[in-house]
Amino acid sequence: MMDIQIGDLIQLNWLWLVPLCIATGVYAVVATRRARQRFATADLIGRVLPPTSSRRLFLRTLLVAGSLVLLVLALIDVRWGKVWRDVPQKGIEVMFVLDVSRSMLAEDTTPNRLSRAKQQISDTIDEMAGDRVGLVVFAGTARQQVPLTSHYEDFKQTLDSVGPHSVRMGGSRLGDAIATAADGFLSKTNDHKAIVILTDGEDQESEPLRAAKLAASEHGIRIFTIGLGDMDQGARIPVQSDNQRQYVQHDGQQVWSKLNGKVLQQIATETNGAYIPAGTKRVNMADVYHGYIAKVEQQEFEMARINSYEARFQWFLAPALLMLLAEIVVSTWPRRRSATQQGFGGNEGLGDGQQVNETTRVAA
Repeated sequence: MMDIQIGDLIQLNWLWLVPLCIATGVYAVVATRRARQRFATADLIGRVLPPTSSRRLFLRTLLVAGSLVLLVLALIDVRWGKVWRDVPQKGIEVMFVLDVSRSMLAEDTTPNRLSRAKQQISDTIDEMAGDRVGLVVFAGTARQQVPLTSHYEDFKQTLDSVGPHSVRMGGSRLGDAIATAADGFLSKTNDHKAIVILTDGEDQESEPLRAAKLAASEHGIRIFTIGLGDMDQGARIPVQSDNQRQYVQHDGQQVWSKLNGKVLQQIATETNGAYIPAGTKRVNMADVYHGYIAKVEQQEFEMARINSYEARFQWFLAPALLMLLAEIVVSTWPRRRSATQQGFGGNEGLGDGQQVNETTRVAA
């Protein structure tokens, strides 16, 4: 069985034009017959009007309808037969640094800060084409969860599964996460690497600003920071205990976590990046990617050998155009004059008396 791939099934919606075309053709045939019948009687119609051919109009309708079907098949991007291609890879390397500490479970964003951060990363990935992406998660420790890759779907599957359970120690050591991310880049050359940090900005004396300056000076890394959470009031941190919903406490008091945007802004400024204070609002990550991240200088990666389906749209486009051309030929092809018309036209050579007598005879 032939292995076929369909690129864009939505284009099948254009098939509604086919029955519309056929209905228009049928209506044209019926309307033409009725108009001719109203214009003259059956014995005179052949003398005063040129002949019409229902078969010719039917053929033209079939040609147009068939060409429309073939054009729709070309639009849906039918592919079959795989071929190997060497595709040059060009882009940037982006390491996402995701805070998975318990404070990211605060619900001042919907449904919580961690889920919002994951969605923002996924939205950014959707805008990429050719870039390599990696993932570092951190809380009290940092670990590289996904090495740099261009397999976006695999990256997203891992992203969905991470959480506070992904690291062994609680807390928030942003500086360690920056250092881990900087060590995770494949190339040691400068000017094509970026780190995107998504966090509420809390840190436990890990010197994140120092780590950021070191990454920028030694590796040419630009750091973009996205701050999540309410900056003024903050929010409590929910936990599950004995199947009951409770909140994190310290010295008998509930802990309220707030966005610390100051340190995130300093990191972005010192590394020629950008700080996006998302807070509790939704951010259009397409604008963030194209406005900031994508402006990092790109580099040529090694050639990728891809086994892809061969596009076959031309197999449908060529006959569709031929059918449209045939319809034009059929519509403009000279009609043969009927014997009645030839006889009627032959009266032009008769004398005046003969013409009158012929007309009288027909009228009778």
